[in-house]
Amino acid sequence: MAPLRFALPNKGSLSAPAAQMLAEAGYRVHRSGRELIVADPANDVQFFFLRPRDIAVYVGEGSLDVGITGRDLLLDSSVSAKEILPLGFGKASFYFASKPGGISDQAGLEGKRIATSYPNLVEEYLSEQGIKAKLVRLDGAVETAVELGVADAIADVVETGVTLKTSGLETFGKPILKSEAVLIQGDTVAEMPEAVHSVEILHRRLQGVLIARRYVILDFDCPVSAQEEAFKLVPGIESPTVSPLAREGWVAVRSLVPRDDAPFIMDQLWQVGARAILVSSLDTCRI
Repeated sequence: MAPLRFALPNKGSLSAPAAQMLAEAGYRVHRSGRELIVADPANDVQFFFLRPRDIAVYVGEGSLDVGITGRDLLLDSSVSAKEILPLGFGKASFYFASKPGGISDQAGLEGKRIATSYPNLVEEYLSEQGIKAKLVRLDGAVETAVELGVADAIADVVETGVTLKTSGLETFGKPILKSEAVLIQGDTVAEMPEAVHSVEILHRRLQGVLIARRYVILDFDCPVSAQEEAFKLVPGIESPTVSPLAREGWVAVRSLVPRDDAPFIMDQLWQVGARAILVSSLDTCRI
């Protein structure tokens, strides 16, 4: 059986988090140097480290089976690869921006010059909005385009907004797109049963990591008289796990709770009489 061919970013903000997530899912992705290909024979996968902007093209053309890239890069590539799982990291918004006091809404882009590194994505968006404008394609650092007189506005990914402010620009209008890292798949995968099986396992493992990042395990001791109140606070996925304690009238309870809610749930459990309340992190899971 041919190994699953998996494209990963070789640099940029998505590279390290993608490798970390796959490692948590049980894949061997570590590079000892700057290798372009890393084999993981235990999982029957080959990882190809590529420029983030090229990943969607390789997957869309069927040269590789799956990959991790940004949603913005996928849509700008205009290839047939499809998003099959959002991965929860590398989040950013895609905005139009110009100098303060200049263009203040998207209608003001009519007939203007817009600099961007994502011409296909922006052109499609403008067409949907019925706006005609001239696109100026740049390969990066579009923030300087307005100052240098190349464009009247820019369209770019905004993470913190610091770079825009430094360049004397501000965003306007609603975001064009909400982007994040995504797992993508090529159309040719459906024609290969062994690849379909490998992708299903990959999908399940990554979902397990995503769930593990959102939840924690909560253990506590609880008086039987208070357990019904406690169960309302920790319903779990199916239901809490309950075990009798040696101390009569008490039970041990284990349940999954949302990570962000855990401190508040611990406070509430204490108030209803629970004690020995412990929180443990998950590495991965199957729900």
